[in-house]
Amino acid sequence: MLKLSRLAALLVAGAIVSAPVLAADKGKAFATVNGQPIPQSVYDAFVAEQKAQGTPDSPELQNAVKEELVRREILAQEAKKKGLDKKGDIQGQVELAKQAVLIRAFLSDYVKANPVSEAQLKAEYELIKANLGNTEYKARHVLVEKEDDAKAIIAKLDKGEKFSELAKQSKDPGSKDKGGELGWSSPTAYVKPFGEALTKLKKGEYTKTPVKSDFGYHVIQLDDSRPMTPPPFEQVKPQLQQRASQQQIENLLKDLRAKAKVN
Repeated sequence: MLKLSRLAALLVAGAIVSAPVLAADKGKAFATVNGQPIPQSVYDAFVAEQKAQGTPDSPELQNAVKEELVRREILAQEAKKKGLDKKGDIQGQVELAKQAVLIRAFLSDYVKANPVSEAQLKAEYELIKANLGNTEYKARHVLVEKEDDAKAIIAKLDKGEKFSELAKQSKDPGSKDKGGELGWSSPTAYVKPFGEALTKLKKGEYTKTPVKSDFGYHVIQLDDSRPMTPPPFEQVKPQLQQRASQQQIENLLKDLRAKAKVN
């Protein structure tokens, strides 16, 4: 699984999904409030943002946007009367907002100028399929902190005690109340020691020695296995596109950061 910075993920989401389209004519006003003009570009950006979120253009939308911007202008004027625009923390927030708009515009332009090809997406799809393998497994486990505790559980299983009952002492809150069940999944979905141990089991078998991972010690049982049928390419193409764009931006950020002079 790709590990991208949270920043890159958020930036590409903003760049692709909701980057506002700013009008070139910033001098023209679409409305005036108490003598203060509201630029047409602000109105156009607001409408474009609503349309990007799926709202169809209509007279109702246009009227709603106009009323919203008029209300915002009225409130902004009141804030200025109180001198809030002169406060350092408020000015900092305004600058951050301006910066965010510029960043979204830049990244939107970058993604459009550097499209990911269909061939690249299909290659990534095939790589993911290969890594997932051809089989998925239905497993359950008990997770404990100490190796001796795991050995004690195995000894009880050897004596015929039920796995589902022993799972109640598991440290895993997501499965302990379900008899330790983890559902169907590829071995690659688990930490490596767990996944490797799981593939060596036959149906109905459990691990005869504790399996150590970063989480503790596992006792694993294989309930069943079946051939894996991955979703078709077209179904996952949007997710692949999103991930590829995120990786592009991550690489861009790394490159620009390496070249930047920071004192």
